[in-house]
Amino acid sequence: MQEKQASFSIKNWSQDDQPREKLLNKGKATLSDAELVAILIGSGNRNESAVDLCKRILASVDNNLNALGKLSIKQLMEFKGIGEAKAITIAAALELGRRRRGEEALQKKQISSSKSVFELMQPVIGELQHEEFWIIYLNNSNKVIQKNQLSKGGITGTLVDVRLVLKNALEVGAVGLILAHNHPSGTLKPSEADKQITNKLKVAAESLDIKVLDHLIITENAYFSFADENLM
Repeated sequence: MQEKQASFSIKNWSQDDQPREKLLNKGKATLSDAELVAILIGSGNRNESAVDLCKRILASVDNNLNALGKLSIKQLMEFKGIGEAKAITIAAALELGRRRRGEEALQKKQISSSKSVFELMQPVIGELQHEEFWIIYLNNSNKVIQKNQLSKGGITGTLVDVRLVLKNALEVGAVGLILAHNHPSGTLKPSEADKQITNKLKVAAESLDIKVLDHLIITENAYFSFADENLM
């Protein structure tokens, strides 16, 4: 029985097949997703190596890393061999990856189109299971000065504190605003509340010579732009 268990240990594989050694000798790009996750968890279970276990976990989400990142700690722990510590390690690593994407988008800073807004905000709100409403503050070169969460939860006109939005705009010297919120349902159709919020902020901002340039509804893989659809 001990021999059978040992055969599933990565330590007994040839060095060429061991994920850590493969990364060290051949570079991180040569590793599969399963091999990278296997490095995180370190070991498998009595019947599977770490790599085989990770292949099975990835297969459960159609080998989609974004979908893997949405699994809860409890869901990850349903796989034999994944305890709380390993589940937390996987969740933390994927969260770092998500944040890295957000920082890469922010480095571009210049907003040139609705697509550039999507690239900036999708890593922040595109995969959330609840709604969040954000304001992006721009200078006169359409460069991002700041982006702030305005509300969390359901989107209604009552959640928009216009005074707070404009107070912050004046404090940071913004001349343009872009609104963005997500639809966890995946629908890209704006609701009446979405339209009312857009108009409410647009009218209020105009009195201070601040322009509301766009409002994006963002989902995991797509977006709806009020400006592109001539709704501004």
